Amino acid sequence: MTNKIIKNGISYEKNGWMYISVKGSPKERGYAYGYFCATEFKKIQEMLRFSCWNDFGEKWDFFIQATKEHFEEKIKKHFPELYEEIEGIAEGCTAGGTKTSTTEILAWNNSFTLFDSWYGSHQRTPGGPGGREGGAADHCSAFIAVGDWTEDGKIVVAHNSFANFLDGQYMRVILDLNPTKGHRFVMQTCACWIWSGTDFFVTDAGIIGTETTIGGFHAYENNYPIAFRIRKAMQYGDTMDDYVKILLDGNSGDYANSWLFGDTKTNEILRIELGLKYYNVERTKNGYFIGFNAAYDPQIRNKECTDTGFDDTRRHQGARRVRLADLMDENKGKLNINLAMKLIADHHDVYLDKENPCSRTVCSHYDLDAREYMSDPSRPKPHQPRGALDGCAGDSKLTENMSFMGRFGNSCGTPFIVNEFCNKRRQWNYLKPFLHDRPTQPWTLFTTTNSYKKHKTHKHRETTTKNTSKKRATTTTTSSVN
Repeated sequence: MTNKIIKNGISYEKNGWMYISVKGSPKERGYAYGYFCATEFKKIQEMLRFSCWNDFGEKWDFFIQATKEHFEEKIKKHFPELYEEIEGIAEGCTAGGTKTSTTEILAWNNSFTLFDSWYGSHQRTPGGPGGREGGAADHCSAFIAVGDWTEDGKIVVAHNSFANFLDGQYMRVILDLNPTKGHRFVMQTCACWIWSGTDFFVTDAGIIGTETTIGGFHAYENNYPIAFRIRKAMQYGDTMDDYVKILLDGNSGDYANSWLFGDTKTNEILRIELGLKYYNVERTKNGYFIGFNAAYDPQIRNKECTDTGFDDTRRHQGARRVRLADLMDENKGKLNINLAMKLIADHHDVYLDKENPCSRTVCSHYDLDAREYMSDPSRPKPHQPRGALDGCAGDSKLTENMSFMGRFGNSCGTPFIVNEFCNKRRQWNYLKPFLHDRPTQPWTLFTTTNSYKKHKTHKHRETTTKNTSKKRATTTTTSSVN
């Protein structure tokens, strides 16, 4: 393994992941982060130019301009520190060989808001012509448990990210960000994002966080984008109450989620189902919360969503609502980090009552699903290249050490090979130039880095060294779950 080192940052690749650790002032950490991401972001730019035209009939430049007109000044005014960090990312990325701008990096950070919320509210009626699957897209499975449900009574959590392979394949960055103000955190993210987006993170305040989206959500107001609200909470939230307060301040309804948080200091977990006009907060020191892309809250589900699939086990929401609850109850008192990694890779299809990796399973595989039982033809198509692209798991002990487990590719380790898939499913062959292979990878432990080697080279110049120091970022491959 080779470390790449510049001023204020270190990076390496491991088991499909791109690990980056940066520190310092907003501009300093942003510059280092952007520099390391330059090659990756060039690929992302190519993907965005294709996907925006293919999915919307709009150019990526249209969304960059929309960011300039509708978001940039607001972000600059209300989140000046994060705006400065993004300026640094743009400068570092450009210095690394990929030309970009502050506005483009802002647009990329706001892409969920732009694509699923802003564009819909300005260009179409929810679920109407040009709509994206009846409202906001669905992402992720997750659970968090504590008390009688876990082996040691402390917090256990796991999550995987559902996405179209086209953009989801870039959710492979592990970022350790050590700011001059606020809390240090480690998160899964995409290159050049200042927030997680997937979401999975731990902070030095002892908070662990994740979420699953509320599918079909269509309410939106152009207030403060979710990327900046949750990032502010991660950096400055001392308690879970702080997270709730920050998420509600300037809530836009964009990227509506069931947020799952755990506080290792108090051994308590919290779920906030965050709509626009409505939200619901629950917390416990003895129980669990699950995430399956639909809201329990009747007001959110009925007044702010379209076609949620809440109680339809033919649908991935209803099926995973049943299966995740079954897994929690069947494993009551047993949940630990190893079991969490196994459960987030579960392939039991409750609709057919058998092992059947498909769109309905906790580890989702739309690419393997003919969708013959689908009750809503507007949803993802048969064998669509979509599904779980990773797995993350943590517990109280790992969180206290600013660490978590990650597996890239998908939670179960099933490989995705582009040529094999596109040759078999010719309807998706036009995506081939933009898809990447994801071979089977092991679960890997990630944590913080406290060793940034000093050097006298110009800050634009990169140096590399072999990682032989035990003090540097640790990655540990585990074969206990495969």
